[in-house]
Amino acid sequence: MGRILAIDYGTKRTGIAVTDELQLIASGLTTVETKDLIRFLQDYAKAENVELFVVGLPKQMDNTASESEVHILKFLKSLNKILPEIPVERVDERFTSKMAFQTMIDSGLKKKQRRNKALVDEISATLILQSYLASKS
Repeated sequence: MGRILAIDYGTKRTGIAVTDELQLIASGLTTVETKDLIRFLQDYAKAENVELFVVGLPKQMDNTASESEVHILKFLKSLNKILPEIPVERVDERFTSKMAFQTMIDSGLKKKQRRNKALVDEISATLILQSYLASKS
């Protein structure tokens, strides 16, 4: 089996999480500047066996698409051109940023550490991936 890589896309930074090769455990991998995201994914896919990308699907409370969906669709088009052999699935990402922040509080991180938006993005990607894994089990 290959790894599943989750992406919490943002216009400035993108959080990334990954499973182990048995697809049992979701772990935060990193946060990359979005302008470098495609190159990072290409390099990662060369180094590791990536079976699937899971990309957050931002929705409003009324279930309509969030304004950031326009940017994500553009990214997905580019991703499909560069790595067409790796399929993409979408996962509702509502509340992941709030849950990530709460996770940081629950983990005992100090206020200064909780201001680290890159860490919030990475935890959000991990939550998206955990949600995907839970839906498949």
